[in-house]
Amino acid sequence: MTGGSGDLRLWGYDDRVAGSAEDGARVGRVVQVDRGECDVVTAAGMVRAGSDSVRAQAEMAPVTGDWVQVTSQHEVVLIGRVLPRLTALTRRDPAERDAEQVLAANFDIVGIVSGLDRPLPPGRFERMLVMARDSGAAIVILLTKADRAPDAAAAAETVRAVAGDVDVLTLSARRDLGLDHLRSRLGPGRTMALVGASGSGKSTLVNALARAEVAATAKVRSSDRRGRHTTVARRLVLLPDGGGMVLDTPGVRALGLIDAQEALSRVFSDIEEHGLSCRFSDCAHGAEPDCAVTAAVERGEMDPRRLQRFLALRDEVEQQRVREEQRARAAARGRR
Repeated sequence: MTGGSGDLRLWGYDDRVAGSAEDGARVGRVVQVDRGECDVVTAAGMVRAGSDSVRAQAEMAPVTGDWVQVTSQHEVVLIGRVLPRLTALTRRDPAERDAEQVLAANFDIVGIVSGLDRPLPPGRFERMLVMARDSGAAIVILLTKADRAPDAAAAAETVRAVAGDVDVLTLSARRDLGLDHLRSRLGPGRTMALVGASGSGKSTLVNALARAEVAATAKVRSSDRRGRHTTVARRLVLLPDGGGMVLDTPGVRALGLIDAQEALSRVFSDIEEHGLSCRFSDCAHGAEPDCAVTAAVERGEMDPRRLQRFLALRDEVEQQRVREEQRARAAARGRR
């Protein structure tokens, strides 16, 4: 699987991908999705492909990072099939309350990016951690703009208190701080998906890793350190010298969770461990007697704000589950 820009082994092609494709199929990887068309890298190079809505989108619309089978019909290249995904970054679709939106697929690492030139909201980190845990990939938190932080080490310790067993790296693209450590986590065929708010430094980080201006950057407002979207489409960037790939995404504002109970439990494992000592196995950690979680809060062993954030996320996931069940029952009645 080599040829021109399409040495697919550099793009992550392996036995797993080969085994999921049909015999003799022309396989490629989606580099970018733009207005219903996809840039797809194949063994022969890059092609522009449309989606076959009957065969592909009826079950699974292609997203950046997907492995796909492409066909040619009357000199038009079409995506005929999306291959099974190894990992996927999903959220509740902001436009449709009960629909799942896939942001990216087939990455090895999720890099949660936050700039040290702004406050570090623990609630947003926890929500992103749940979303990243649910993807099935490894996770690393990337604290960018360390050169602008009055005390980057103290900020990193604050994040580690929320992150649990997730690694936290402190980076500065301007000073080349921590970039080699980050590169060591990648390598030929490996993909890291970056997620974070606008202005957090994702595009600057991509440029530093690529050693070239491959992503547009913009200044953030001095009043609130917020940025505007400079990445407008999710794009897979091949790094030089077999350095792997970075999947750059637009700044994420809405992070609605969907079907993430297991990931929620892992992110808030400290609360789950205390909960094992509650008097009732179904304790809601509210007004129930002999609740070990609220007792830990009262003893000062747990931040009450962390408990409140956990309860809010738990309720959100549960409400989503109930709506999904109601929708499934309604659909079943409609088929009768």
